[in-house]
Amino acid sequence: MLMAPRRPISTISLLFLVLLLLLLLFSSLSSSPLVVADDYLQAECFNVPSSDFIASVKSTIDVVRKVTSLVSKFANALYDFRLSTAINDCVDLLDFSADELSLTLSASQNPSTEKDSSTGNRVSDMRTWLSAALGNQDTCMEGFQGTSSFVEGIVGGSLGQVTSLVSDLLAMLRPHDTHFHGTTTEKKKKKKMKSSGPAGRKLLVVPAEGDNGGFPAWVKTGERRLLQQQPSLGVSDADVVVAADGSGNYTRVMHAIEAAPDNSTRRYVIYVKKGVYRENVDIKKKKWNLMIIGDGMDLTVISGNRSYVDGWTTFRTATFAVSGRGFIARDLTFENTAGPQKHQAVALRSDSDLSVFFRCGIRGYQDTLYAHSLRQFYRECHITGTVDFIFGNGAVVFQNCQILAKKALPDQKNSITAQGRKDPGQNTGFSIQFSNISADSDLLAAGVNSTLTYLGRPWKLYSRTVFMQSYISSVVRPEGWLEWQGNFALDTLFYGEYRNYGPGAALGVRVKWPGFRAINDSTQASNFTVAQFIDGNMWLPSTGVKYTAGLTT
Repeated sequence: MLMAPRRPISTISLLFLVLLLLLLLFSSLSSSPLVVADDYLQAECFNVPSSDFIASVKSTIDVVRKVTSLVSKFANALYDFRLSTAINDCVDLLDFSADELSLTLSASQNPSTEKDSSTGNRVSDMRTWLSAALGNQDTCMEGFQGTSSFVEGIVGGSLGQVTSLVSDLLAMLRPHDTHFHGTTTEKKKKKKMKSSGPAGRKLLVVPAEGDNGGFPAWVKTGERRLLQQQPSLGVSDADVVVAADGSGNYTRVMHAIEAAPDNSTRRYVIYVKKGVYRENVDIKKKKWNLMIIGDGMDLTVISGNRSYVDGWTTFRTATFAVSGRGFIARDLTFENTAGPQKHQAVALRSDSDLSVFFRCGIRGYQDTLYAHSLRQFYRECHITGTVDFIFGNGAVVFQNCQILAKKALPDQKNSITAQGRKDPGQNTGFSIQFSNISADSDLLAAGVNSTLTYLGRPWKLYSRTVFMQSYISSVVRPEGWLEWQGNFALDTLFYGEYRNYGPGAALGVRVKWPGFRAINDSTQASNFTVAQFIDGNMWLPSTGVKYTAGLTT
């Protein structure tokens, strides 16, 4: 039997087959990295299947959006100033949480994709963003204090649901030491990335020939030059100049900020000439990579006087507030002049991740510096205040700072810090290193015992603060630390002191709380250094803004 001759393959059919083969080939090639990504995520990041984590983040984002919609309905609908301000705070804070959750989602889905917002340490980045997202709802609820409204009851349950969901997400990340963030694997990675040098040596990262000088990727050559310039010389490379006398592009700082580009991946420099600028500045979250340079700490001053007593929420009292990522300030002062009788009155509030404050004055009384969230670094700053004058829930390192307690009201005690870590999964805390803890001139004149002064008190259940290698004067009481209320948090807090010196540094009669530690082990203390606590070697400017990566002898 003769077989029918084969029909020739048409050009279209042949083309279809070729395309099909190419598609199959591409699929086989592209599938491999995805498998690797899933393996990486599972091994390094999560103690649950990565798909479960991703699904939980997505559902949490949905809940945040629904709660935001609920809260927004009350905005501008009420005529009580403090209540309206509290509601607007909540809208902004929930927006922060949505962004931080979205960054976490992106990192968990695309582990090989670098973003401008990341350090390169994926686990640390996700823990940082979730730590911030967890705390925002508490700040929202705190804004309702002093109001008598049904709104707090309506939104409180929904905010509590968000907090619970974010806490669950933190628990899904790989477990870490009870007191220090970071898995063993992460620490090995960080050790490899650390600048080389003898153990115990002061590490000042020096730029190598041909590299980016240890600066983060977003600090370009011209920006390093700006950081290195001396104050009072002017800044020829600034994008705009603010001058109170009219000799610049603007006479108000806020006007210059409003004109800055949104979501900029390029550094945008605002030079503020000497003068006192009486205004409240709020740098919104879309203003990325801003840099503000003044003529000197005592020459360029941004001054405000908002306070809690005058009807503002604590969050909104800030003279200067920043939430745009990658912010740098240098050679200027932020002050709140409301005075001790007006109680909470913030000079500076920062929600800027990967932010730096270099040679800045931060002056006030109660609640001077609100290090609200995310990773922050302060170098050679002068910070003054009375009650809880460094507070918040960021992951923050202070180096070579002057921290000066002022004379408080007759019935008040000074507390230098009030750190707000509320969950053991958060990587937040305050580390104060190589600094000077003393009395300001007004307290010295009145006598250091006229206002009893303490290193800190536990604002939240897992409050965490460490003083290391710092001078502590006799202004600090011998017991060192102060209760918040009764026995609250005394078992769960982490307060540590390591190799401090001076008349107020003696540990003999320090508090006997279970959570207090006299740290003797340099390995334990190193967990609170720039390199480990805020992954500083991965992002900090390191020549213009000097920093010490580890401990010194």
